[in-house]
Amino acid sequence: MIHPHHTRFSGRSSTSAEPDPRESTSRLLRDLRTSTGGLTAREAQRRLEVHGPNALALREAQQWPVALLKQLSHPLALLLWVAAVLAWIAGTRELAWAIVAVVVLNAALAFWQEEQAEHAVEALGEYLPQHSEVRRDGRVSSVLAADLVPGDVLLLGEGDRVPADARLLSGALEIDASALTGESSPVERAADLPDTALRPVDSPVLVFSGTVCTGGAAEAVVHATGRHTELGRIAALSARVRLAESPLEHQVRRVAWLIAAVATGAAVVFLPLGVLAGLSWTQAFLFAIGLLVANVPEGLLPTITLALAAGVRGMARRGALVKRLSAVETLGSTAVICTDKTGTLTRNVMRVAEARDGLGSLTSADPALTTALARCTTADPRAGIGDPMELALLVFAESSGLRLAPETRDSQRIRLFRFDPHLKRMTTVDRVGDGYRANVKGAPEELLTRCTSALSDAGAEQTLTDRERARLAAVVDGMADRGLRVLAVAGRAFDHPPEDRAVVESQLCLLGVVGLIDPPRAEVAAAVAACHSAGIRVHVATGDNGRTAAAIAQQVGIGADHVVDGPALDAMPETDLDALLTSGQEIVFCRAAPESKLRIADALHHCGQVVAMTGDGVNDAPALRRADLGVAMGARGTDVAREAATIVLTDDNFATIVSGVEEGRRVYDNVRKFILYIFAHAVPEVLPFLLFALSGGAVPLPLTVLQILAIDLGTETLPALALGRERAEPGLMSRPPRQRTESVVTGRLLLRAWGIMGVVSGILVLLGFFAVLLAAGWRPGADVVGDPVLHHAYLQATTVTFLGVVFCQIGTAMASRTQYAALRDVGVTSNKLLLGGCAFELAFAAAIVYLPALQAVFGTAPPPAWAFALLAPFPVLVWAADELYRARSRRAFDDEMP
Repeated sequence: MIHPHHTRFSGRSSTSAEPDPRESTSRLLRDLRTSTGGLTAREAQRRLEVHGPNALALREAQQWPVALLKQLSHPLALLLWVAAVLAWIAGTRELAWAIVAVVVLNAALAFWQEEQAEHAVEALGEYLPQHSEVRRDGRVSSVLAADLVPGDVLLLGEGDRVPADARLLSGALEIDASALTGESSPVERAADLPDTALRPVDSPVLVFSGTVCTGGAAEAVVHATGRHTELGRIAALSARVRLAESPLEHQVRRVAWLIAAVATGAAVVFLPLGVLAGLSWTQAFLFAIGLLVANVPEGLLPTITLALAAGVRGMARRGALVKRLSAVETLGSTAVICTDKTGTLTRNVMRVAEARDGLGSLTSADPALTTALARCTTADPRAGIGDPMELALLVFAESSGLRLAPETRDSQRIRLFRFDPHLKRMTTVDRVGDGYRANVKGAPEELLTRCTSALSDAGAEQTLTDRERARLAAVVDGMADRGLRVLAVAGRAFDHPPEDRAVVESQLCLLGVVGLIDPPRAEVAAAVAACHSAGIRVHVATGDNGRTAAAIAQQVGIGADHVVDGPALDAMPETDLDALLTSGQEIVFCRAAPESKLRIADALHHCGQVVAMTGDGVNDAPALRRADLGVAMGARGTDVAREAATIVLTDDNFATIVSGVEEGRRVYDNVRKFILYIFAHAVPEVLPFLLFALSGGAVPLPLTVLQILAIDLGTETLPALALGRERAEPGLMSRPPRQRTESVVTGRLLLRAWGIMGVVSGILVLLGFFAVLLAAGWRPGADVVGDPVLHHAYLQATTVTFLGVVFCQIGTAMASRTQYAALRDVGVTSNKLLLGGCAFELAFAAAIVYLPALQAVFGTAPPPAWAFALLAPFPVLVWAADELYRARSRRAFDDEMP
């Protein structure tokens, strides 16, 4: 009959015709049409044709032309295409080609970056072994894992990777399921254990594809292969999960439409104004084109791309590989980090945290205890082979002064009773001198009942009384409450080698108990504290048990205000989950299934929280893809997690995430800085066109379209790029995280760009323009084309307008370096790249003004010497106006502080 707790398995309904792997073995063998002797080779071949290979179906890759076209049709890219077309119409074909080159270059770079994050499902296939031992035609044979079919009988032993989902028929195993479930300790699986688990993945009679046998031996019948396995189900989840648009991608899209609306609106408004002012429709249309070009910041897209690329390089130097450019900024806006425990908060290396003698007293290292620990193992620490717990016990024994080579240990061993999940203990019998010694380790509740005496730290053996047994039980419970995995160790001497296990494991002397733990990384506590100071909450989502997870979380400073296990999470309504995640508490989600982690990421996303999900196991892949930012461990993490994640920590250091948060915040701030810098120049570029139109042509055009493009693609670019490399502003990591809905372009930014720096710059450049014209005798309405004297003066005047914008750009660049802080707080000369950028734009402007070849192209002429005296204070005036505004903002902020 169907198991009462089993409602779904591997994504298939229990009411389907497929067999239930948790039913009785006799019925399962009947339903699979097989036997304990396995299939015939002929039947296996037939089933292979029906079920297909035991491999994960690869997701159909997106065709590269479509992916590249998406990059070329980005809203900001579309604006640049419009700018290129308008530049072509305006007769500046060289600049039109330059804009096209910028669009194509940026699209190619973004396309290459995005392609690096599209291989998660393919990496899952590496978790299937190449060959497996099976029974076919009544004999054991080795077959390709890809050729396994439902009904095959597997032979599993220590060190084997399970090749398919299977039900145990006989024997017992210890399974390392950490890659699948996230649980750090090996789990017990045996054919005849009672199956009362709520989840199939916890069933004691089932083993799953991709897990590893760390001990024991068993036979199992395959019931699912390929995409029908638990691993295949996770692969399907990873393939279906949609990559979320990053906050910056969303905001850049909004900025693009804002720019488009402003540029188009200005051009549409200009047409009737120009005609009403006396211009012909042809003239009005041509200058509307110029106005539109003036409002399209051709350098914005490459500046954002290169700033993010610089952030990627900065992250790489800090130990994080970024596979999506926008991920740098996403990390900076992170409000919640959902972290795995094993291998992320901890080192994924077990160690002995506490040792006690046979009476429960703390001990440093009793020789009898360490000898028993060293002998009652099968692990080899030099080769790194064996159960992680046994490796930790051997390290503890060696650190206590006992060095016993594995080959010496094995040569002196005459009996090995492997770990039995029923008995919950393991025993060895070794030749020691002229006698023999049994060494036993296992669960305290099992060994204590078999011990008649105990060894104190002083080496004295005394009889165990009921009072001492109760005291020992309390000690063990206390160790377990601190998240330790407790093992009891006992021994017994024999004159002759015993044969019967029951005899060997009776009348034992308790040598002591040890508590093991997968310790937290030393740097994690400081990293968590830094997260808290930055307003970031940290949740733990792990497949491990709640007691251990909560203990580790509290040790590193995570609140662990609430512990929610997997079944409780699965039963929790969405409204309750949303309320829990937005309560301000830090939660430990334990025994979390892959769907559970995915649900947590979805809930946080729904609540408007930017979430970073860390992990290292196969089971983390779907959530890593769904989260705003998937962060995988590079050294110890699985290939699946690394491929599914957006950022890979090469040093497996949780603290690197905090460095990434700072880097991301700095990058986002810098994006705002150069947007502010670029927007500020729209006003002095637009005002000349409005003045020309409103005067009906009585005032000649103070700035030409070619000069505007020289500013947007020439003098403006390098300082903008340098602002993208600005250092972090003081107090950056003390701010709360940005809201997902907060725009990169705020009202305050527009006020600074257009209302302060833009207006001041516009007034100054028009002042310079009129000063040159009036000094040459110009009056409104005078012909500046036919009159040679006035024409030369007009060329000088437009040149002064062009130079005025360039000089104002220097002041704008200095003002844009901070959002609130004074310039002295960051240092006038601290950004050497910006100083170099300002020097370049002055040199570039000088070339346009003084080189005859460029004079002919851009319509410039060297201005009179006195004009430079007029231009010299422009940078200081623009900077001073914004500095006064920021000083007022700082005072208002200080007044609001308690």
